[in-house]
Amino acid sequence: MHIWIHLLGTREEEDMTTTIPAYAATSATEPLTRTTIERRDVGPHDVAFDIKFAGICHSDIHTVRNEWGRARFPIVPGHEIAGIVTEIGSEVTKYKVGDRVGVGCFVDSCRECDSCLAGEQQYCTGGGMVGTYNAKGRDGQRTQGGYSTAIVVDENYVLRIPDAIPLDKAAPLLCAGITTYSPLRHWNAGSGSQVAVIGLGGLGHMAVKLAHAMGAHVTVLSQSLKKMEDGLRLGADEYFATSDPGTFKELAGRFDLILNTVSANLNLADYLGLLKTDGTLVELGMPENPMTVPAGALIFGRRSISGSLIGGIPQTQEMLDFCAEHDVTPEIEVVDAAYVNEAYERVLAIDVRYRFVIDTATI
Repeated sequence: MHIWIHLLGTREEEDMTTTIPAYAATSATEPLTRTTIERRDVGPHDVAFDIKFAGICHSDIHTVRNEWGRARFPIVPGHEIAGIVTEIGSEVTKYKVGDRVGVGCFVDSCRECDSCLAGEQQYCTGGGMVGTYNAKGRDGQRTQGGYSTAIVVDENYVLRIPDAIPLDKAAPLLCAGITTYSPLRHWNAGSGSQVAVIGLGGLGHMAVKLAHAMGAHVTVLSQSLKKMEDGLRLGADEYFATSDPGTFKELAGRFDLILNTVSANLNLADYLGLLKTDGTLVELGMPENPMTVPAGALIFGRRSISGSLIGGIPQTQEMLDFCAEHDVTPEIEVVDAAYVNEAYERVLAIDVRYRFVIDTATI
């Protein structure tokens, strides 16, 4: 139940916030616990919605354990959010009560820089995108994420979830889905192209499904063959173990595009050698240590190494519509909110196939 709290002020001027249950991290070393947070009243351009499902992303774990050094506690994580609209602001035109909607990794940006005007808000240069959690919003308050029962977001940063996608499976698309869809589109993956995916985890399994749906020939590069049956079922055409040195000889010069979905520090010379002339290796994970890039591996073959960060609002909507049209959804395990700390440990142990999703009704 939502509890309305009226703050001090006259009836005409009083501000209202909604107090809702949530799961939060209070420090980098303590487990997440149940608490309450406040959501702002709905402004003219805001959309309020009840959160039905929230995905667990590895970056949630990095953030709450302060492994990136930017945590401001308490933190309610969660940037893979799907739910149903309960209220709209007086000037909202894009949504109505009852709509199926979602929110991804950011809830605002400057709206004025070249990136924002181009619909690539994730690369905002006017102060940076405002993260869905652990960031400072326009109102000066810290944002709190989807491990909660409701949220209020400006309509311009809300996505429409097609009816063909179940809400629980829609949630991970808002990070894992767009993180892999965006580079596949940017580097023109499609019929006739050879795409390799390093790692078959939360990101990797989505990369395989999406690249397959786009018509590319898809190869998984994994440390072992333990998940080979899964990889082929999900849409991979081939599956190789990178622990076998013969893999790098057999696949030399084969790929137009390689998506690296893991955060481990790899021997980049080996992987760059798998690219064709003009091929590109795209980093999606963030390794703990700086990467060593051998110049020769780039020069001899005019190869490139690049990076990609989620996607803007227009492309994220495009991705959702593509997934609905091609029946592409993540493999998920729905869990109760009280299981979140165990889920974190299982993510770290690579013991999930392939994305945990919190049923927020259990908060």
